[in-house]
Amino acid sequence: MAEYKTPATEADFEANFAQIKPLMNANEAYYESGRCLFCYDAPCVNACPTSIDIPLFIRQINSGNASGAAKTIYDSNYFGNACGKVCPTEVLCEGACVYTNQGVKAIEIGRLQNFATDKVLKTGKPLYKTLPKNGKKVAIIGAGPAGISCACELSFSGYNATVFEAKSLPSGLTVHGVAPYKITNEEVLAEMDFLQKQFGFEIKYNSKIETAEDLQKLETEFDAVFIGVGLGKTASLQMPGENLENCLGAVEFIEQLRLNHAEIKVGEKVIVLGGGNTAMDAASESARMGAEEVVLAYRRDQTEMGAYAFEYELAKHAGVKGIFNVQPLEILGTDKVAGVKFIRTETLNGKISTIPGSEFILPCDMVIKATGQEKQRNLLHQISGLELASNGTIKINEATFQTTKPKYFAGGDAANGGMEVVNAANEGKRAAKGIHQFLTEKR
Repeated sequence: MAEYKTPATEADFEANFAQIKPLMNANEAYYESGRCLFCYDAPCVNACPTSIDIPLFIRQINSGNASGAAKTIYDSNYFGNACGKVCPTEVLCEGACVYTNQGVKAIEIGRLQNFATDKVLKTGKPLYKTLPKNGKKVAIIGAGPAGISCACELSFSGYNATVFEAKSLPSGLTVHGVAPYKITNEEVLAEMDFLQKQFGFEIKYNSKIETAEDLQKLETEFDAVFIGVGLGKTASLQMPGENLENCLGAVEFIEQLRLNHAEIKVGEKVIVLGGGNTAMDAASESARMGAEEVVLAYRRDQTEMGAYAFEYELAKHAGVKGIFNVQPLEILGTDKVAGVKFIRTETLNGKISTIPGSEFILPCDMVIKATGQEKQRNLLHQISGLELASNGTIKINEATFQTTKPKYFAGGDAANGGMEVVNAANEGKRAAKGIHQFLTEKR
């Protein structure tokens, strides 16, 4: 029997997707911030990809200076509010908290971060004054965490930054690809609105950069170009049955769920293929949408999954069942999905091998493929002089984020292959510094 009832209204949807990191009230924030030891060599700071001064902002919260705490956070991470909710804090800052070595619950750094930044988002208090415009223009392809962070830093430094976004909403996976129980659309868009008002950069929506002519125009009109396009659609498994109705990619499924909420319908029996964090989200979301049964199928052992352990626990708590050491051979059905044919596997010396004669069929009426994403090769191959690594990511100078084509810089998933929102935010900001150095030296 399903753990959740199928949501029929927006209120039902919100109940099923209640926030796993709810906003703290002032009393909760005061007492939680009071637990911090304010370590001198704070390991939580070293564990944060953006190196937020965590002890400082927690002390500021404890002393009643929430706006000062927000400034401390945004100084390091322009996605401060979003990262407070969507970051895997359990394995980053909170995972490094000294309390964990003592068997004591770690400081809830993510929720404290969200508490402070939420205050300034609601008041709209100005935190920054940008430098006078220097006459230089930078084009940014993609309004994801990397692109927006790059735009913020460049605008702060006096550049005219213009973001070209293919879709009608900003922030990339933060609004299109993160599970709704981690952050709401309203929260994401409120932070984007706040950042635009703070820094004054422009976003051109429904403006996909896809042809050689588009790229040439950017090169002509702008002094530098930042590529923050992320990754593409769900990668194909190259197996029979992928084109059947109700067989879809996890990225596409999550995006539609984020945008359309209760209007989305899932099958009664859902099989999710994959063992990464996206697979966990897709499985948990299917269960919360009222599926009678959700099975997570992974080709290796449970201990070899790429997903964080807490993500799998979250999925199990939603009613998801896991089966391991099974590899899909075929998605069955005539017009619609009717099941998946699997074969059992074993891992020997790190390599997967199938067990002859172990085939079996699991009936289902929906398959979600969480099998990785394609690289944006079609766009990238049109930039002459831009070198890609063998895995399709953009080659960059690790210090400046400059590509092999000097006028182009890159960051986020298109360059790192697929990491967290916080990593993309960090790389976009660092790339902006690289662009500033490049254009300053050029002058």
